[in-house]
Amino acid sequence: MAELGVNVDHIATLRQARLPKGGRARPGDVYPDPVEAARTALSAGAVSIVMHLREDRRHIQDQDLFALRRRVRGRINMEMSIAPSVVRTALRLRPDQVTLVPERRQERTTEGGLDLTRKTAVLRRLISDCRRRRIEVSLFIDPTPLQVRWARRLGAHAIELHTGDYANARTAQGRRRELARLRSATRLGLGLGLAVHAGHGLDYVNVGPVAAIPGMGELNIGYSIVARSLKTGLRAAVTDMRALIRRASRA
Repeated sequence: MAELGVNVDHIATLRQARLPKGGRARPGDVYPDPVEAARTALSAGAVSIVMHLREDRRHIQDQDLFALRRRVRGRINMEMSIAPSVVRTALRLRPDQVTLVPERRQERTTEGGLDLTRKTAVLRRLISDCRRRRIEVSLFIDPTPLQVRWARRLGAHAIELHTGDYANARTAQGRRRELARLRSATRLGLGLGLAVHAGHGLDYVNVGPVAAIPGMGELNIGYSIVARSLKTGLRAAVTDMRALIRRASRA
């Protein structure tokens, strides 16, 4: 049955909006607090908390991750690039899982999956370093057979399938085509012994068909939950999303 991981980056985005440009949050500035949001999400049924530590620290800060580790009992999924400063933080923190994602400074959000055929030596070394520290590694990839097979070759524990093309499809035919790609990549990943997760652009309207894919493990969702929470509150927003995922998983 698919489960829900909640990304709290946009809680930190709101906090950072009131700080001087490039400013680091001090204890008195922690409002809204992404760690408290994480606590609420877990109590509402999320199985993990996602925080993306970007190289430019535009939202989540290093201290958010360490505070999450100290203050909250729950699974931490740290999204990250292979930037050296971010890697150092991850190896110090030792989250339960890291999810390696591509990152460009000018993008507003992650726009596609990693190309695992590039920088393979760097990726393999980082995955090995994480394994030695008992950190699970997931690779955020497009749902293609080539990328799934490379994830297995590189020694990852899991893959997270990029669902952006599915979420952004403008026609029913386009959505069916992208959903078929996700199903095929999931079957292949499971057959290769990988855990399979998915995320990006999923919301309360389109999440069901992805949650219903046999063997789908975890759906990592942030923006739509935080946006809905402005109307319903965060606990209700997480509860509603979890209910949709569970209902679709059982269908």
